[in-house]
Amino acid sequence: MYGFFPVIVMMYSVVTCPLAYIFILLCAFSSPAESAKSDIELDAKAQHNHQIDSLNLLLYTFLLTLTVLTIWLFKHRRFRFIHETGLAVIYGLIVGALIRYAGNASSVVHMTVVPEKDKYNQSLPPDSLWLRFPNKGGSPNVPNKTYAYTFRGEIDVDDSEIELKATFDPEIFFNIILPPIIFHAGYSLKRKYFFRNLGAILTYALIGTTLSSFAVGALMYGFIQLRPYLKSSFTFLDTLYFGALISPTDPLTILAIFNDLHVDVNLYALVFGESVLNDAVAIVLSGAIQNYGERYQSGSGGFETDAFFRALGDFFVIFSLSLLIGTVMGCITALMTKFTRVRDFPLLESALFVLMSYSTFLIAEASDLTGIVAVLFCGICQAHYTYNNLSVDSRTRTKKLFELLNFLAENFIFVYIGVSMFTFPKHHFDPGFIIVGFLCAMVGRAVNIYPLSFLLNLGRKPKIAYNFQHMLFFAGLRGAMSFALAIRNTVSDARQAMLTTTSLIVIITVIVQGGATMQLLTWFKIPSHQEGEPSGMWDESRYTLTKDKKAVET
Repeated sequence: MYGFFPVIVMMYSVVTCPLAYIFILLCAFSSPAESAKSDIELDAKAQHNHQIDSLNLLLYTFLLTLTVLTIWLFKHRRFRFIHETGLAVIYGLIVGALIRYAGNASSVVHMTVVPEKDKYNQSLPPDSLWLRFPNKGGSPNVPNKTYAYTFRGEIDVDDSEIELKATFDPEIFFNIILPPIIFHAGYSLKRKYFFRNLGAILTYALIGTTLSSFAVGALMYGFIQLRPYLKSSFTFLDTLYFGALISPTDPLTILAIFNDLHVDVNLYALVFGESVLNDAVAIVLSGAIQNYGERYQSGSGGFETDAFFRALGDFFVIFSLSLLIGTVMGCITALMTKFTRVRDFPLLESALFVLMSYSTFLIAEASDLTGIVAVLFCGICQAHYTYNNLSVDSRTRTKKLFELLNFLAENFIFVYIGVSMFTFPKHHFDPGFIIVGFLCAMVGRAVNIYPLSFLLNLGRKPKIAYNFQHMLFFAGLRGAMSFALAIRNTVSDARQAMLTTTSLIVIITVIVQGGATMQLLTWFKIPSHQEGEPSGMWDESRYTLTKDKKAVET
């Protein structure tokens, strides 16, 4: 049998070698030498870009891996002085500084294009750039060519290639990173303590976030009036937009510690419930502020009552319709899983669940509504209707999947915030604006908590104690939503200053306030290790019901 092998190889060579020679000759005679050289150079450039992109992804993967190992070490040693989210930010800052100050010079090939003055508006850059290369010689073998380049933003020509590619398109945050975070918040919501404190949660999230936004906006506008060099860059709508984006809280660090220590379940429900809903309120409120300036205001520069009420109507209409879409899609998924036999195939059932949930976000965004609100209430409906119709395998798989996606997405954002402080080219550092922005954010948080808590305690039992109110105030960490809203538009100097200030507020609150949580619990004498239902996610895969309906951990 093995004697035939050399014969087969020889026959293969006789047949294929002439074909190879013919192919090479055809390529040589059919394409000019210049075209072949160009293809080789383009292939090399494409390979180089692929290498840089892979290095960039490897960088973030390495940072996330380092964060995971640090979390394990901290949990193993029971070290709670600083939380993993704070470490993720610190790791990002270190790597961003290394990229910024230890990187090589720029290797990006660039061409300077001077636009015609009468066709270019510096305040609104073009969406794309078309470079036309006409065939001046008239040779029939050289056609006219036009290359299109999509607008990415203003850059520093001295930046290195890895520095430029270390930053992502802001739409990635809204379309890929944020949806699993928001859906997980709704999907992990437990009814008992959430609805028991629903009145307080809605008050803090709806009324409190709105009051905080206007308070921060008004205070920041007053500061702008005292700084003449800022008046030309900022309008009242800009400061109000800053108030809307800095008001939502993201107490991921504090909630994780609350869960580990089994802090009072009502306090946990207040902090968690408010953080879930105020993200949705903030994004709709920021959209209404933009609509006021772009669609309804006549351009007079003053306050216009008609434009204000139309923007206010947008706020309620967009919020309500987005809520309706999320609820309907959640109910449709519940009906599909209840009245079909898709549960016989758990993998298909889980895939259907994930696709229906993500399509909720896309439907709302495509309808010019808010996908964040839609996917939040879709998650709530999925948890309380669809979840009970799923097979055991799908219940476990979906819970673990979205828990994993939430963990990776949250930590990725905090790592990215640290890296982008040095690599993102659109930062504008104004020490006065940063300091006043931080102080106004604290004032806005106080306006949210203390007056509303006083009003709630007039008719609430049990009342919200002062130590709980203080903890709610310090639980106002800023995170993913604030950063995503700030980085979405950084064309003007005002938006660049907002991004820088927001990033620093997120970093400081996560590291300082998150790290001080244990000490704050001691200072405020808040009891922990409470008996009863766990304050965090109820992992049903770890529990079984006995005959007397008691949950026993397996």
